[in-house]
Amino acid sequence: MSHNITLTASAAKHLNHLSAEAGHPVMLRVTVEGGGCSGFQYVLDLTDSAAPEDSQITNDGATALVDDVSAPLMAGSMIDYVEELVGSQFKILNPLAVASCGCGTSFAL
Repeated sequence: MSHNITLTASAAKHLNHLSAEAGHPVMLRVTVEGGGCSGFQYVLDLTDSAAPEDSQITNDGATALVDDVSAPLMAGSMIDYVEELVGSQFKILNPLAVASCGCGTSFAL
């Protein structure tokens, strides 16, 4: 179950680019862990395989993975890829987050 989590076109394009560079499909694994300065934090990793408990969120041939423990904490979220003056990164836009830290990697529900 994906909990209405979406992968934006920008994130899909970047994942497809990373896959082309690697010479094989890569997926973005998004996990929510306790910690960070606001209570929860995202952990993002590239992987070659999905686990049985992963929800697979796809767009344009690209895939993001969210485990069944993290998915409810990310319900309604968009997984995006942004290019900003300070750098480029995958970014989670989570409507459940009521607060976040200055660096944007941790959040509170």
